[in-house]
Formats: sequence, C-alpha cells, structure tokens
Amino acid sequence: MPKQLSEENIKKQLKEEPDFDSKKNLLVDDQIKSLKRIEVTGSLVEQIQHMDAETEREMIDFLTDEALQEFCRVNQYFSFNSESVSDLKAIYGELNQEIRRLDIQAGQAELDIISQNHYRNLCDWLVRTNAFAGKMYSGDQEIALPVACSEYPPDLQLSILDIDLNQLIEPVLDIGCGRELNLVNFLRDNGIEAYGIDRFDNDNPYYYKTDWLEYNFDVEKWGSLISNLGFSNHFIHHNQRSDGNFREYAQKYMEILNSLKTGGSFYYAPTLPFIEKHLDRTKYLFTENIIEGYVFKSSRVTRI
Repeated sequence: MPKQLSEENIKKQLKEEPDFDSKKNLLVDDQIKSLKRIEVTGSLVEQIQHMDAETEREMIDFLTDEALQEFCRVNQYFSFNSESVSDLKAIYGELNQEIRRLDIQAGQAELDIISQNHYRNLCDWLVRTNAFAGKMYSGDQEIALPVACSEYPPDLQLSILDIDLNQLIEPVLDIGCGRELNLVNFLRDNGIEAYGIDRFDNDNPYYYKTDWLEYNFDVEKWGSLISNLGFSNHFIHHNQRSDGNFREYAQKYMEILNSLKTGGSFYYAPTLPFIEKHLDRTKYLFTENIIEGYVFKSSRVTRI
C-alpha cells in the first residue's frame, strides 16, 4: 500500500470521527462509547497493519496533536508539558500495537473493546496530567460546561492591551499566539519583527511550538512581550487552585520580565494584582489600563 495513500486515508477517516462533545462530561462512564476519539473499524485495522514504521511515527504525532487540540478546545486550562505529551504518544503507540495484533477478521465486538479501552486510557492520562479534571468532570455529572478560548482579531488585541504600534519595541514575542498567528502576522505585515509561541504544530517560520513554562525566554532579548487572555489567565487559574502550579508560574513571570530589553514592555491581560504589588519599582514601571466595555483590566510592565 503506497505510504501517501495510506496516510491520507487514515487522516481523512480520523478527521470524520466526531469530536469530544464540548457539553458532555468527558469522564462519565456511560458516555465512553459516544465520546471515544477513534472508532476502530476493519478498514482502519487493515491500513494500520500495512503501515511502515516511518508512517506509523508520523501518524502517532498527528493523532497526538489532534487529541491535544481537542482537549484544549474543551478546556483551555488543560496544560501538557513535554513529558505528558510523550505519555500521550505512548498511548497512541499502544493503540497501534493492539490493532496490529488483531486478526484481520476480528468482529466488531473486539474492535469496540479496543476503542473503549483507548478512550479510558485517554481519560486516565488526562486526570493524571491535570488533576483538577477529576474534580471538574466528576463521574456523576453528565454535563460539564466547556472552558474554551478564542483567537481574537489583531485590532481588538491591540485595543485591549493599549498598544501603540509606533511605540512597540522590536523584536516582539506573542506568548500563546494561537494557531492562526493573527497578531504576529498583522505586526509583520506592518514591518514589525514579531514571533509567536504556542503548543500546537504550525509550519509558520516565525512560530515556535512549545509550552510557555518550558520555553527559555533568555535575558534582555525581547523589546516587547504580548499575551492577551493567555499567560496571565492561566497564572490566575493556577493561583486559585489548591493544587495549582502557581510557584512555577511566578518564576516564569519573573523570567519573562528579565527577558525584556531596557525600555521594553510586557503587555498582558488580565492583570495580576497578587504579584504586581511585589514588583521592584526601581526596576519596573507598572501601568494598569481600564478597558471600556470589559470587567477586567490590562497591564504593562516596562523594564527601566
């Protein structure tokens, strides 16, 4: 079977599968069949069993990225570091091995068992990597409201963050830029050297796939850092959770400020009053911006 044909067929089949329902509880046992990410069929079994090693690696990467996107669509506060991503790849590798061991004439009951076991593995992995999910999506709660995020137009982001393009110092890094790189592309179209980081695959040359807690911002490297309803939103979330990763967020916040050039600024929303009040005012100038029509405010921290 030609590699390209096999890979395209499998991706098409997986893309046609229903996504996790954004209103149904991911962890309710009786929803497993309707929510499972992959429907194992005879056709899929045959294609995987004829797949070469290189194609299998590519497909595992593809499946992993698709699953991460789906989980984050349901709840933007799910966080996955490089170790948890490797564990997720192992789950898809295990799924492939289970499929490879199947008899090509396996009945639908056997295929359904593999599908359901795979979904349970995903749920176990989610609770293991994001413990709060076990509380938020408790097994007796059929409906769980999604906590989704959106990619906002550049002009709206600039307005919220009170950014004047003429005063923006280069280079610029958008932290949590989104897959479309809306603001990064807008800034570059206006002659500004801008880059973006986020956690999903993207072939844009000005984008780097990473978790912002694992990214090395370096020292005195950036003229401007921007994060609209991204980093600080997650910082607040972790600060309010009893099991939150607030210390690492506080350390990363200071690393971000240290990565600014003299005169450079970190623009973000919403504000972080619980850490901003501790800023050394001999090193940083803090400005708070009231946003008309919104209940939250934005911040600008400038390195003096």
